[in-house]
Amino acid sequence: MKNYKKTTLKNGLRIITVPSKDTKTAAVLVLVKTGSKYETKDINGLSHFLEHMFFKGTKKRSSTLKLIEPLDKIGGHYNAFTGQEYTGYWAKVDANHLDLALDWVSDIYLNSKIEEKEIDRERGTILQELNMYLDTPMSYVGDLWEKLLYGDQPAGWSIIGTENIIKSIKRDRFINYLKEHYSAKNTVIAVAGNINEKETINKIKKYFQKINSQSVKDKLAVKEKQNKPESLIYYKKTDQTHLRLGVRGYNIFHKDKHALGILSIILGGNMSSRLWISVRERQGLAYYVGTSIDTDTDTGSLVTRAGVDNKKVDKAIKTILDEYKKISQKKISQSELKKAKDYIKGSTLIGMEASDTQASFYASQELLTNEILTVEQKFAKIEAVTVDDIQRVAQDIFKPEKLNLALIGPFKDKNKFDKLLSF
Repeated sequence: MKNYKKTTLKNGLRIITVPSKDTKTAAVLVLVKTGSKYETKDINGLSHFLEHMFFKGTKKRSSTLKLIEPLDKIGGHYNAFTGQEYTGYWAKVDANHLDLALDWVSDIYLNSKIEEKEIDRERGTILQELNMYLDTPMSYVGDLWEKLLYGDQPAGWSIIGTENIIKSIKRDRFINYLKEHYSAKNTVIAVAGNINEKETINKIKKYFQKINSQSVKDKLAVKEKQNKPESLIYYKKTDQTHLRLGVRGYNIFHKDKHALGILSIILGGNMSSRLWISVRERQGLAYYVGTSIDTDTDTGSLVTRAGVDNKKVDKAIKTILDEYKKISQKKISQSELKKAKDYIKGSTLIGMEASDTQASFYASQELLTNEILTVEQKFAKIEAVTVDDIQRVAQDIFKPEKLNLALIGPFKDKNKFDKLLSF
């Protein structure tokens, strides 16, 4: 059953409304198809920096306090986020305050002042955010993973950027980037929750009537090349080794992306998964261990992340690789397949009880693929995956020449880890 409506305006702006009488909240999400993959080397980190500047005041709400206090007064939730392929701004409120949420989100999107003095002030905040990541190996190893896979191209650069650019980038670069990437043509606005659909669409038309509608710049295609196992070892005195070990996978358009998702759940998607049991419960090698997939428009990967005892890192790597090898050589059981499918369906339905999750579910699909599948349609694709599909996908991705290891710990001998990367 189709429980959403998509409206496309003449200027290209796409509006998705998802009415639900089972909630008392409403969520507004503005999703823009731009992020770090759309940057050039000299402005790496600008997408993220610009997101911060949207909270520094508008013509109507001249300071950060005046901007955010109205939502705090009603107990609203609000934030923004920057990824490689999208940037988002959202507010979730008591449905009676939908007008305020729409006014607020449209105001920061359309009218942010982006003043020089505020840019200079925010540099310090973002540098502290960068330092926080650098001091948090569990997070920073994720950046190293991207760098290992994609190297010196936008897909391999950090979303937050570099210290040098954060310190030096000028206001005119923000204004130009805004004109080139923030447009009706690459923006999706989703409103979900206890709303009147027709009224909401009319309100969005009113609040966003001044949106830029010029053509936007596309990102460069990602280049991938790998013919042997690769590793990136970052030396740091730590009490625990943080690692990402995995393989290149499939992009968001690939026919086997659902099989890949199920495979990742079986391997390390929950507390009864194979890797959780083998790495943590049976051997006590890690406190956290999990496997997930990343599916972008032009890249994809499957990766296991873990924090392990420095003295047992070799054993942990071998255990993860053993599980990769085992699942590609021996078919999983029907019951294990059903468990993974039911896990995906159950966790999806629990999440979809929240209006902000519903807004994100529909908007992200529309933005990245120009196609929306309902929950039921997604479940049908998941149900269609067979035991043979899982083995076929495992055999396709788990090959030595596709292996990658990013690691942070007190190690300098890269060769030692390179020798471990084989089946």
